[in-house]
Amino acid sequence: MKYTNPVIPGFYPDPSICRVHEDYYLVTSTFEYFPGVPIFHSKDLVNWLQIGHVLTTTEQLPLASAGSSAGIYAPTIRHHEGWFYMTTTNVSYGGNFYVRSAQAEGPWSAPIFVDQGGIDPSFLFEEDGHVYFQTACNGSEGEGIYQCEIDISTGNRLTDSRLIWTGTGGAAPKLLTCIK
Repeated sequence: MKYTNPVIPGFYPDPSICRVHEDYYLVTSTFEYFPGVPIFHSKDLVNWLQIGHVLTTTEQLPLASAGSSAGIYAPTIRHHEGWFYMTTTNVSYGGNFYVRSAQAEGPWSAPIFVDQGGIDPSFLFEEDGHVYFQTACNGSEGEGIYQCEIDISTGNRLTDSRLIWTGTGGAAPKLLTCIK
C-alpha cells in the first residue's frame, strides 16, 4: 500500500490510537483550542476521516485560563467492555481526567477527575476488572511513570500512586508534581 507521510496532514501532535475489531480510532492534543481532542477513524491506518471532537462543551474543556501551548496535553484513547475512554491532562484547569462514550462519535460524558498529578495519562484495563491509571510525574520516589488503581466509574484512587518505571537513563523532561 502506498501512502504519504504524514498520513494526517496538519497540526495533530501526540497521537494515540486504539483498535476496536477492524476499526482504528485516533485522538491528538489540542492545547488551548476549542473544541478539543479531534477524533479520527480508519480501517487501514493510512486513510483517516475526522468524525468529530471528544471535548465539545465548556464543562469538559474549561480554557479561560489557558495561555499559549497550555490546555490539553497528550490524550490517550482506549476501548473496554463496549466503552470508549479518553484520558488527558488539562494543564490549565483541574489536571488529569477522563471522559467516556458508547460511540467514538460521542456524545462524551462529563469529565471524571483522577487525583494523580503529572501529565500524559493512560489506562490499563486488566481482564480481572482492575483498572490502572498512569502518568509521567515527579513524585515522592523521583521522576518517572507513576501508577495507581482507580474505580473507573468514579475516578477515585483505590491505591496509593507508586513509581513503576524510571526510564532508560536518557534525558527526562521537567515533570509536574505527581502527588497533590
